[in-house]
Order: sequence, then C-alpha cells, then structure tokens
Amino acid sequence: MALMDFIKKQFIDIIHWTEEDGETVAWRYPMQDFEIQYGASLTVRESQLAVFVNEGQVADVFGPGMYKLTTQTLPVLTYLKNWDKLFESPFKSDVYFFSTRQRLDRKWGTPNPITLRDKEFGAVRLRAFGIYSYHLVDPKLFHSTLSGTLERYTTEQLESQLRNTVVGHIADLFGESGVAFLDMAANQEEFGLALREKLSPLFAGYGLALDNLVVQNISLPEEIQKMLDTRIGMNVIGDMGRYTQFQTANAIPLAAQNEGGMAGIGAGLGAGMSLGQAMGQAMMTAMQPGAAPVAAASPAAPAGATVSADEVVATLEKLHVLVGKGILSQAEFDAKKAELLQKLS
Repeated sequence: MALMDFIKKQFIDIIHWTEEDGETVAWRYPMQDFEIQYGASLTVRESQLAVFVNEGQVADVFGPGMYKLTTQTLPVLTYLKNWDKLFESPFKSDVYFFSTRQRLDRKWGTPNPITLRDKEFGAVRLRAFGIYSYHLVDPKLFHSTLSGTLERYTTEQLESQLRNTVVGHIADLFGESGVAFLDMAANQEEFGLALREKLSPLFAGYGLALDNLVVQNISLPEEIQKMLDTRIGMNVIGDMGRYTQFQTANAIPLAAQNEGGMAGIGAGLGAGMSLGQAMGQAMMTAMQPGAAPVAAASPAAPAGATVSADEVVATLEKLHVLVGKGILSQAEFDAKKAELLQKLS
C-alpha cells in the first residue's frame, strides 16, 4: 500500500509563475498531492518574489533569478524541518509568488463630502480626488497581514482597503492645514506631498511602498459651487455704475443693426444712462445685508432737460434689450422712444 501511495505521488521539478493578468498581487503555486523534488529548479522573474511557507510559517524568500532547491538554498526551511545536510528526498512546502510591479494610476476619492471649518466661509463641505501608485516590497509582511493562504489575491481586494486609508486621512490633513478653500487649489501639490508622508508608514505596515500620491481636484458640492460662482460674479462686476457704462459702450455698435439704424433708434439715450445708473444703484443697494426693497427708479430724464443724440441711442439700446427679455412691452418701448425723441433738441 505504501508503495502504491509512493507511485501515485507526483513530483515537481520546475517551479515558476507566468503572470496571466496584471491584477494578481499574490499567487499560491498548486501543491495538492504534489511534492517538490530535491534539486528542483525555481525560476523567479523580474518584478517577482517567491516565498516558501512551512506549516503557516514563512521560511525562505527568493528574489529574481534561477535557483536549485537544496538544503543550501533553503536554509530556513532546512532548519524548520530539521533536515541534515544529507537530505535529498522530495518534500512538501507551500510556495507563494508575489508581484512587485508598480501599480500606477490608482484612483482615490471622497465618496461623500467632508465637512470642514473654513476661516472665510465658515463650515464648508468639500470633495477631493486624485491618483496614487505603489508596489510590494515585503512579501513576508504582505503574506502575514493581507493575502494569507488565499490561492489568489488581487488589486481589487487590496485597493478598497488602500482607498479607504487615503480618504480616512483627508479630513485630518485639510483641517490641520488651516488653508482656506479659495487657496486650496494653489496648494494641491503640497497637500499631495503631505498626504503621502502621512500615509507611507501605513502602507509600509502592509508590506507596500507608497511611491506617489497626487491631489488632482478639491471642489464643493454643486449647489454650494453655484452660490460661490454668484459671489465671484458680483465681485467681478464691482462698481455697478462703471459696469453699466461698459455695457452701454458695447451696445452702441449694435444699435446700427436694429431696424431704422442709429437714426431710427434715435434720440433719447441720455435717459438710458439715467436708467442704467438707477438700476445699478438699486442692485448695489439690494445686495447690502438687511437692505429694504428699493422702489423702481424712473428711467426718464428730469423734466425740461435736454439730452444728446448719443445718450438717446444708448438709452434706447438698453430699453431694446429689456424688450427682448420680456421686461418691457413693445408698446412701453414705443412710448418711451417717443418721449425721448421729444427731449432731443
């Protein structure tokens, strides 16, 4: 019976791993019903490491190269199995291969906004995302902390943990920095370096090296971003009176394109300047905190006043824009046009 068991046994004399995909980090060589022939050949390719494990205890580690497996090349395993130097029989051992290739362009991001206290806006909710890269450097530590006895351990299993590790330290980093949100975009590179420094020891605890980490974007939720865009727009406008003058100056070349040309639009844009300035003053007053509603200002010039043709053209162009937007009716525009033409003298 013992002879039949011996005959049924299969012996391995070549051990190697050809990576069939780019996502396997650790792979266990199939050893069921197999024994390793003494003097067998072990091939470890570039970007690989091989580990012999005896009864759950990591023994010998091999880097890239070709090896003949003997008691001389397996000193730790020889010690664990109490082999003497004359041992030349087949033996059992688990063999694991690990990929040390650099994993590039791995994405991380905050699944939910992070609430922080901002010195300019008060409480803000931020989102952030970026990329990182890493590679395996310590197969013994990786085996004992992550992959264990699994037949195959992939980047998908690994990187959910890594992404959570990155995101878990984002809030601390932003909060400790004291950088206002409006200045964060100018400090993304510094954030990336600081975050890498903070996370490198955690990656090392898994047997990994964190090669690079980049913060690509820091943003507000969409509804908050719209409010910020409105605020930025008002800051850009600044002096509403000057803004109105600028708009009027841009509108004059368009006047000739309207029906009747400059002459048809004719004569009362001085009142338009008054209208634009009054509207600007009303908008600026309305933007002040706690401001009371402002009554609509009359666009007409003071009674008995005369206006120049240029002012008439500018005012009518403004009123024409209001007609296009549905703010004034055509009848109201015609009445105002007639009024302005009467003041032209």
